[in-house]
Amino acid sequence: MTNITKLKNIANSLRKEVLTMSYVAKKAHISSCLSIVDILVYLYWKEMKIKPKNPNWQKRDRFILSKGHAAPALFATLAYRGFFPKKLLESYGKNDSTMGMHPEFDLVPGIEVSTGALGHGLSIGAGMALAEKINNTKRRVFVLVSDAECDEGTTWEAILFAPQHRLNNLFLLIDFNNLQAFGRIKDVMNLEPFKDKLVSFGWNVFDTDGNDLKKIDAVFKKIGNSKSNKPNAIILNTIAGKGISFMEDKLAWHYQNLDEKLYKEALKELNRK
Repeated sequence: MTNITKLKNIANSLRKEVLTMSYVAKKAHISSCLSIVDILVYLYWKEMKIKPKNPNWQKRDRFILSKGHAAPALFATLAYRGFFPKKLLESYGKNDSTMGMHPEFDLVPGIEVSTGALGHGLSIGAGMALAEKINNTKRRVFVLVSDAECDEGTTWEAILFAPQHRLNNLFLLIDFNNLQAFGRIKDVMNLEPFKDKLVSFGWNVFDTDGNDLKKIDAVFKKIGNSKSNKPNAIILNTIAGKGISFMEDKLAWHYQNLDEKLYKEALKELNRK
C-alpha cells in the first residue's frame, strides 16, 4: 500500500464518520465538511509536526479551521489521528458535549482557537505566525478558510499584513468549492481573477485539485523546495459534498440533514470506494 493510498483510505473512513456524526446528531453543513477531508488528512498524517498524545507540545505546528461550521470533519480527524478516543465522537451535538457545531478552544484536544464567525481565522493565524517569527522558531501556522470568507474585509486585511511581515511560515488554505450559504461564489461576490489578486498582494500562490491527495502532495513539495520569504496560499479547488454523488455540488446540502434512507445510500456509496 502506497502512502497516498493509505491517506485515501483514511479520507474515506473520515467521510463515513462525518456522515454518521451528522446523521445521529441531526446537524447540517455536511457538504462543507466533505470538501475539506482530503486536505485535513494530508496535513495531519503527512505535513504537520504534531504529537497527538501531547497536543500542547511546544514545537508543534498550528492549525486553525476558520470555516468553523465544518467542525465535524476536524473532530473526526483529531479522533482518528489519536488526539482523543473515537468513541467521544458519539457525543457530537448532544447537550453538554464538548463538541458542538463549531470548534471551541480548551474543550477538545487539538483545537487551537474557537472559530465560527467567518473572516477571523486568517487574522489570528497571521498573528500567531508573526509571534513565531519574533521568537525565531520553526513552527508553522496553517489556516483553512472557505471561499465565502474571502468576501470578508478582515480576511483581506490579513492578506495585506502577511507579506508585509514576510510570514513564510503562514499557509492560507482556501476551500474553493464554489458554493456559499445562498448561492454560487461567482453570483454572490465574484472573486475572480482570484489567483492574480493574491499574487498581486505578495503571496506565493498555488492552485490545485483539493480533493486529489497526489496533487496536494505535489504542491507541498514545491513549497518545501522554495526559499521564498513570502506567505503561501493554496487555492484548493474542491467539490462540496465530495464522495457522495447525490450531494456533490448541491447547495441544499449546506443545510440539509440525512434521513435514514439517504444515510444508508451514502454509506453504501463510500463502502464501494
